[in-house]
Amino acid sequence: MYVDVAGEEDKKMADSWKADADGILVFTGLFSAAVAALLAVSIQDIRPNPQDTSAFYLANIYQLVANANGSNVTISPSLSNPSTSFSPPNWAVCVNSLWFLSLAISITCALLATLLQQWARRYVKITQPRYSPHKRARIRAFFAEGVEKLHLPWAVEALPTLVHFSLFLFFAGLLIFLFNINHTVFKVVVWWVALCITAYICITFMPMFRH
Repeated sequence: MYVDVAGEEDKKMADSWKADADGILVFTGLFSAAVAALLAVSIQDIRPNPQDTSAFYLANIYQLVANANGSNVTISPSLSNPSTSFSPPNWAVCVNSLWFLSLAISITCALLATLLQQWARRYVKITQPRYSPHKRARIRAFFAEGVEKLHLPWAVEALPTLVHFSLFLFFAGLLIFLFNINHTVFKVVVWWVALCITAYICITFMPMFRH
């Protein structure tokens, strides 16, 4: 009786963990692709633009040729001198830091979700071998104790929390990015983000007040 009941409970637990891992894998895959696409654009702001370097040297060549012909030509001060050290704007560094950290956390969550799927399948396979009921009960008790000691249920619950944290980092970087690009778009997005955060807080803490 114990073996049958324990086997059913283990199967339900493993199925629940695999379902959570499936959802995390789908979300992190789509989310990571979106963050990577934006990083491909934002990373241009933290490294020197080779076109600016080419424009500077072409302007110098043009100035030398023009001066040799008796024309007085000056280089536009808007052209940056490549010999000086490049210093990216602080907001660009902040945005890229937040987005790269968000991407790293998202990929880490995907890896952990994959490991969780493998562990859940292996746990069910090991705890339900074709042995006598007495031996199966001892094997199941041994691995169940290991699950409790390693706090695996807490680890499973921590995965969605990491995904949420990654999403918050992305939104923080997005707001900083839009604030320095266009204030109108920033205002629209910040209202939507504020609405989502309010709904998130309500959904998270509502069960505490309902009881």
